[in-house]
Amino acid sequence: MERPAWAPRSIDISVPSVARIYDYYLGGSHNFEVDRQAARRALEHLPGLPKIMQANRAFMRRAVRWAVGEGVTQFLDIGSGIPTFGNVHEVAQAACPEARVVYVDHDPVAVAHSQAVLEGNDRADVVAADLRKPQEILAAEPVERLLDLNRPVALLLVAILHFVEDDDEPYDAVAQLRDALAPGSLLILTHASYEGIPLPPERAEGAVDVYKDIRNPLIMRSREQIARFFEGYEMVEPGLVPMPYWRPETAPEGEDPYAFSGYAGVGRTA
Repeated sequence: MERPAWAPRSIDISVPSVARIYDYYLGGSHNFEVDRQAARRALEHLPGLPKIMQANRAFMRRAVRWAVGEGVTQFLDIGSGIPTFGNVHEVAQAACPEARVVYVDHDPVAVAHSQAVLEGNDRADVVAADLRKPQEILAAEPVERLLDLNRPVALLLVAILHFVEDDDEPYDAVAQLRDALAPGSLLILTHASYEGIPLPPERAEGAVDVYKDIRNPLIMRSREQIARFFEGYEMVEPGLVPMPYWRPETAPEGEDPYAFSGYAGVGRTA
């Protein structure tokens, strides 16, 4: 297999990656045949996956703009993935040129691309780290340099927590991050769920099995389980809802049925 110039030498390009599969769904070009094969297998079971990803990105952009409107101009985006059009720093800095953004991902391709995209942007940087080790994220040099944790920060956990198994204590990781941030900080979150998918769960389960096969289990949680991540936060209206219903700019009724899969919400600490 030919290794493209943009692929870091350290990565095994024969193993699929969640970040690169996501890039493929969004129409990106930073994925390998092994990623595309896994993606196509998942699409056989859940053909609406690209629509779910697009709804996810659209929610993220609305939430970032809303955060800036509320005076929050510092962003910590964990599980940020491979940069595609309309990333957090683009949206935030278009609304407020002073906005500061730190991306965090444990995928070397995502980190390498973020570094390339952010070159020359002195208000944004990337950290190679894992959500399961929140203290390492908080102690990272770009976080200390760019973010003032004594002022509100918007923490983005967009389409990431469903890749963290219960054994890895995701609720504890989210609580540690919450406790490190100043009052008035925000949690911007989306999470996959069988609820809202316009298919029987056993059909959607085939797509979940593809992720299990590539050793990146997709953990579908209920609305109640997802709501637990917001402990210690006050929910911002309209609460924890399907993604198109969170402060839409146009009537969500026209959205593809798959866009309503899973949940999105924003919380604020007192």
